[in-house]
Amino acid sequence: MREIASLAELKGLIGQEVAVSDWVEITQERVQMFADATGDHQWIHLDVERSRKESPYGGTIAHGFLTLSLLPMLMASAIRMSDVKMGVNYGVNKVRFPAPVPVGSKVRGRMTLLSVEDIPGGAQMTWQVTMEREGGDKPVCVAESVSRRYT
Repeated sequence: MREIASLAELKGLIGQEVAVSDWVEITQERVQMFADATGDHQWIHLDVERSRKESPYGGTIAHGFLTLSLLPMLMASAIRMSDVKMGVNYGVNKVRFPAPVPVGSKVRGRMTLLSVEDIPGGAQMTWQVTMEREGGDKPVCVAESVSRRYT
């Protein structure tokens, strides 16, 4: 866990990898719940037997957007800013899914701070988040995430 005492301190970290999250396991149950929440029931995510036989991945894989939706949790497990009252996700500028996430894999995020801009009551931060799979050779998600923190 990276402790950051103030938004002023954060500005000194621009251009650096600030934190690495904990590993999170991607279970079939998590994938099923995401499919039910979003209505995306494509067989490559849910049909274990068919995926073993027909999928180029050799089994079920997580939805790309499930992987992306883990960003707030991964950020929260890696970075704590003590002077912040509230934080909000503001959006994403770019997202790519260079490699699949097989069910049973563990993923984590590496957070690099790209910019910090002052806004009324706080700051807007842009983060390069590279999600990697344990044992994988390519990132599973690369996203430019924009968030706001208010003091």
